Amino acid sequence: MRTGTLKASLALLAMAPLSACISFGAKPPPSLLTLTSAAAIPAGQTQSSANAATITIMVPAVSQALATARVPVQTSDTSIAYIVNAQWVEPPARLFARLVSDTVAAKTGRVVLSTAQSISDPGARLSGELRSFGVDAATKEAVVIFDGALMRSEGHVIEKRRFEARVPIAKIEAEDAGTGINQAANQVAGEVADWVGH
Repeated sequence: MRTGTLKASLALLAMAPLSACISFGAKPPPSLLTLTSAAAIPAGQTQSSANAATITIMVPAVSQALATARVPVQTSDTSIAYIVNAQWVEPPARLFARLVSDTVAAKTGRVVLSTAQSISDPGARLSGELRSFGVDAATKEAVVIFDGALMRSEGHVIEKRRFEARVPIAKIEAEDAGTGINQAANQVAGEVADWVGH
C-alpha cells in the first residue's frame, strides 16, 4: 500500500470515534411555532390603490433577545432564558409584521405594500420596535409589546404609540407559550389597525 494512501486511511480511522461526539447543528424541536391572524382578507377579494389608501408596513426592529427563532422568558429584571423545544418557524419580527399587515388590510381596507412595492408611492408608513415577544415568568403571561411609529400620507409628522397585550398561560412550555403569544399578538395587531384606520 502506498504511504499516502496508508496515511489517509489512518486519518479516517482516527476520526471515526469523533463522529459520535460532534454535532453540526441543534436538533430541531418536534414542531415549529407560527402566528395565525384572527382577521384576514377573504380569498379572491381584489384590492386596488386606485380606490383605497396604501400603507407600507416595515419589519420592526428587535433587541438581540428577539433576534432569534427561540422563545424568550423574562425570569427576572435582568435575566432571560429560553423555553426548551420552543422555536418559531421564522424570526418573530417577520411573523409579527405579516400578522399586522393581514390585520390592517382586513380591518381598514387599506392596500398593504411590501417595501419593494412602495418605492414609487409608499402611502402611509408604519415602523417601530418589537420590545417584547415572549413570556413573563413572574406573572405566567405571554407578553407582546410594540412601539409603533406611524407617518400618515398627509405629511411628514410621525405619531408614536406603545401597544401592549398580556395573556395568562397555564405552563411555561412551547404549546402554551405559542398559543398565548399568538393571542397577544393578534390583540396588538388589532389595536394597531384601529390606530392606522383612525
